[in-house]
Amino acid sequence: MGVKTAPGTIDGEGKPVLLGSDRVTDDYRSTAGYILTGPEYLTMFDGLTGKALSTIPYQVPRGTVSNWGDSYGNRVDRFLAGVGYFDGQRPSLLMCRGYYTRSVLAAFDFRDGRLVQRWIFDTGNATTGPLAGYRGQGAHSLTIGDVDGDGCDEVTYGAMAIDHTGLPLYTTGLGHGDALHMSDMDPSHPGLEVYQIHETESLHKGVGGDLRDAATGELLAFVPGTGDVGRGCAFDIDPRYPGLEMWNSSDSGIYSVDGTRIQSKPSNMFQNFGIWWDGEPCRELLDGTTISDWVINLTTGTGGRSNYVSAPSGLTGNNSTKNTPCLVADLFGDWREEVVWRKSDNTALQIWSTKLVSQLRLPTLMHDIQYRESVAWQNVGYNQPTHTSYFLGQGMAIPPQPNVYAVKYGVAPTMASATSSAAVTTTGGVSLAALASDDGPEASLVYRWAVVSGPGAVTFNTNGTNAAPATTALFSAFEPTCSR
Repeated sequence: MGVKTAPGTIDGEGKPVLLGSDRVTDDYRSTAGYILTGPEYLTMFDGLTGKALSTIPYQVPRGTVSNWGDSYGNRVDRFLAGVGYFDGQRPSLLMCRGYYTRSVLAAFDFRDGRLVQRWIFDTGNATTGPLAGYRGQGAHSLTIGDVDGDGCDEVTYGAMAIDHTGLPLYTTGLGHGDALHMSDMDPSHPGLEVYQIHETESLHKGVGGDLRDAATGELLAFVPGTGDVGRGCAFDIDPRYPGLEMWNSSDSGIYSVDGTRIQSKPSNMFQNFGIWWDGEPCRELLDGTTISDWVINLTTGTGGRSNYVSAPSGLTGNNSTKNTPCLVADLFGDWREEVVWRKSDNTALQIWSTKLVSQLRLPTLMHDIQYRESVAWQNVGYNQPTHTSYFLGQGMAIPPQPNVYAVKYGVAPTMASATSSAAVTTTGGVSLAALASDDGPEASLVYRWAVVSGPGAVTFNTNGTNAAPATTALFSAFEPTCSR
């Protein structure tokens, strides 16, 4: 578990988390309650015990507070986080700071018990230059997924996207916003799409919510809006139209993925959250502690809300009018989602699960990498709904079985067949065979070769079935390729 920490943090074993000469008693709070000075850390904790495993200085430090959008300390402490497979093989931690002006995204690997920075993207403070258009484009959330089909994850950070290498991919320039969705929203359009609402009319110029190509930023359709568009959703709620439907709090309509206005919003329209609750692939609406189905009136041809669940008093949502749950996720594995609500007195959490039967058989949603990542980032800012990497809705194709498996915590692969050889001084070399044993598939194992003594330039050839039969790999360092 990766967490931003500082002096005063105590780990699960009761030990202070400190670097250098810092002291556990150091207190950097101002009289107003802000912390605008002092060291900042990034710590990886053991998920079972809470023991601090690795701590490094936080990247990037706050620097000049006013560079982040205000001088009193609000926007300097706007953080987002997530998990991404930036090498296409193993998860990395993503930590982000700022989205109103300067924005910084930093990726870290936790390997061999240490946190190591993989890459960093920093718009900087300059209002001119190649990265100026990336400033102020972040949202109150982010989303992570493979937008360009190379097998590695990219980061969609509001109205901009960052490649798996940490280099800029695109920026729309439409600016900051409060809601963000990414999935295969339009099955007729190749790849993933993003739907985002926007806050500043001088930037969005009436494009209150844009539907764009997730790989290029190309505008595909939009929902109109004026001023600060504060809410927006994209779910497949109407089975008569292909793909997802879109709406926002500024405009009075509901739109299809081609930008067609299909009907007016009812006055009680939910526009905060969604959940897969019943047995159909279309999504249900969630607001506070109420789950609603979308029902088409066969006489008028228009849709409207019909409540499935109204939780009893004593349970509540979060974040005022946003009224979002603590978590929505496929926790128990039948592809429908559970919802976690808190008690109003904050003494307990309750998990609610559907009792409705489904005839639709799908792999558990947690086996979709993008969905699993969306559960990880769901509540890092303004809670946003989960989404799959494939179209999940009316008329969907059954997705292929994902190549995902559980790793036993703390259990390293064992050598099922070891090997050794006497020293070889000729140029002919020597042939050796070794095999490791693990609960995962053989293809997922990586064999690292190292020189114990001798010239550092010595390399090793490996032939065999680790990657594929009759494949030869020549390497002196481990660097996974972007393929899953």
